Amino acid sequence: MMKIRWPAIVLTVLAIATTATLAQRYYGGRDRRGYDDRRGVPSWQTDKEFSQDVFTFVRIQYSSGYGGYGYGGRGRGRGRGGFGYGRGGGSWATDYPDSDLNFSYRLHQLTAMEVNPEGIVLELTDPELVNYPFIYMLECGSLVFSDEEVEALRRYLFNGGFLLVDDFWGQDEWFNFYREIKRVFPEREPQELDISHPIFHTVFDLKEKPQIPSINVALAGRPYGITWERPDAKEVHFKGIFDDKGRMMVIICHNTDLGDGWEREGEDEWYFHEFCEKKAYPMGINIVVYAMTH
Repeated sequence: MMKIRWPAIVLTVLAIATTATLAQRYYGGRDRRGYDDRRGVPSWQTDKEFSQDVFTFVRIQYSSGYGGYGYGGRGRGRGRGGFGYGRGGGSWATDYPDSDLNFSYRLHQLTAMEVNPEGIVLELTDPELVNYPFIYMLECGSLVFSDEEVEALRRYLFNGGFLLVDDFWGQDEWFNFYREIKRVFPEREPQELDISHPIFHTVFDLKEKPQIPSINVALAGRPYGITWERPDAKEVHFKGIFDDKGRMMVIICHNTDLGDGWEREGEDEWYFHEFCEKKAYPMGINIVVYAMTH
């Protein structure tokens, strides 16, 4: 049985990862859309010694959900070509590509990991998935896995892979996702993570489970302290699914939206400081570093 190929990356985390460092690249509110292929996000060179062993942010393309496959058709995804930018391209493409580019940059900036400046898009059934130990899915409130996707995801996770699930809200979306993840793991239950769990303290020491609303919800709710996107989503949940040895295979971020915090960092200074800087990036970096070191 083929195991997930874990890259031989440098995993020493810089102790100086602070919100002050994050603020050095706040965009000042300018709209980056359409600037160039990297959307205004700086690029960098990876160490040639680790050219084949870098961390790559992998977004999963799925066929179900609101909007289906979107602009890109049913072909497999590579890089960003052919999928439609931003909020087009189906539920799987929400916040894309800005969130992926920005998060990869911040991971490169704030840790000593060797990080690929270009994330990629793959389907769960792609044979290349075995080369990437970390995958990201979002907007799973209307997701319906195919039988092939169920089998592929179960195999990937039991063989050493890690899945981050993000950006779905309320009870109806939870029940839908729960039904589908139980098809992958009928014998396992998602377990609520206490704030004392190491994943909240791996790099950044978080004092509470972060709830990140979309930027529009945040701005509208600012006078009232509202950070939830619907009445039945007031309480944020982080749940884990573990293998028989206690290794976390899946983290489920429910009633929060890390991806919008990554995507929208340059659009409003208050949103940047309140949600991107303090919550979305620290939680995302904690998750990646925890996954890659456990």
